[in-house]
Parts: sequence; C-alpha cells; structure tokens
Amino acid sequence: MSDMPPKLAEIVDEFATAPRDVVLEMLLEFADAVPPLPAELAGHEGMEQVPECQTQFFLKAIVQPDGTVVSLFDCPPEAPTTRAFAGILAEGLAGASAAEVLAVPDDLYSRMGLAQAISPLRVRGGTAILARLKRQVAEQAAPLGAE
Repeated sequence: MSDMPPKLAEIVDEFATAPRDVVLEMLLEFADAVPPLPAELAGHEGMEQVPECQTQFFLKAIVQPDGTVVSLFDCPPEAPTTRAFAGILAEGLAGASAAEVLAVPDDLYSRMGLAQAISPLRVRGGTAILARLKRQVAEQAAPLGAE
C-alpha cells in the first residue's frame, strides 16, 4: 500500500474506515472533483473509451517529461457513481509519478470497501478505468526507461 501516491492512500484509508452507511455519500462527493476537459479534448480526440462502463466514459493519461502523470477523464454527470471513480483518481493521482500510478493496486475499489456499497457492475467499470489508465501510463513510460 505504501507505493501508492500518498493522496490516494489517504482517500482509500478514509473510505476503508468510514461507516458503511456514509460510503455512498462520500463517493458521490467525488463526482464533483472531476476537472473539466481542456478545450482541445472536447470531442474526446485521442481519448480512450472504457466500454466496461455503462455510460460513456473517456480517459487519457499523459506522462509529462518530468515523469509525472496528468489524468484526464470525461463522464456525464448523470452517471454520478462512475464519475466519482474519475474524481477519486483525478484527486488521488494529482502530481503522481508514472511509477506511483503503476503501483496503484488493481483491487483499489475493494480496498476502499466499495464492493459492499455499489453494484459489482459498477465496481467492474471502476476497475476497468484504473486498468486502462495504468496501461496508457505503462505504454508511455516504457520508452522513457521508467519501470
């Protein structure tokens, strides 16, 4: 768990220790944490769609020259749970290095205790979002000689 970006680890911890009945409420607050897309991506140009999500979900990871990762997400407001996953990743991975992003555990949402709060289908969608984000980072980090 220690390799995870500190901000994300903090979020995971908050969720894992929260009373079950407030988890969904906490989750939905993250739906508002998704930063708007830059204008040049308005048409999802160069973004990857995540078909595992029931709603239209697009993402793009950009590994900067300094090795930090910029994560961009787009998900309609009418899909608050899925949008919340994006918010958690946007906030938790802000300023993270490629290595830190790749160290995020694949079962992130189970660790947060979300499996009890939301449907398996949604957890699967969230897991797919993370997997695709990590794959994009891995593809870009490889030429840089990063792990």
